[in-house]
Amino acid sequence: MLPRTLLLAALLLGASCQSAPAPLPEAVVAEVGSTVDALYAVISGPAGQKRDWDRMRALFHRDARLIAMTAVRGGAGAQPMIMTPDDYIERSGPFLEENGFFEQEIRREVQVFGDFAHVWSTYEGRKQLADEVPFLRGINSIELVRVGRTWKVLSILWEQEAQAGAIPERYLPR
Repeated sequence: MLPRTLLLAALLLGASCQSAPAPLPEAVVAEVGSTVDALYAVISGPAGQKRDWDRMRALFHRDARLIAMTAVRGGAGAQPMIMTPDDYIERSGPFLEENGFFEQEIRREVQVFGDFAHVWSTYEGRKQLADEVPFLRGINSIELVRVGRTWKVLSILWEQEAQAGAIPERYLPR
């Protein structure tokens, strides 16, 4: 009985002595952030401006997926539309270039473990950069992996506020 009691005491003491997780190294957060910044920059621009689609492709892992939650006909929820980066470019590129689109991040949360990262990114969309009120808002869930010394986007899953409901306060700027 005594050895079992000592084992339990040691386990409890070890659990209570654990410190809070160390903050993420600033350099890693900056590297992940620069990839996310480049992602927003590459799809944004005024009407008539060609986008640098080769730059966009370079930001993604070779097996990457983009997943848009799209409304189900009849208004009963949403379903995922899964695309490759080339599918996205083919589907959305002409609209972005013809109409103008600026996607701007308004809040970011980054989590990193080893060679993968998760970014929870709240965004606003405008047709012109000077538009006072965004015409859409949503959340991007971005997964990145470190390939060599570079962070590559492995997946992006997003849904717009118009179909998901109001963005909770905890995901908006503080």
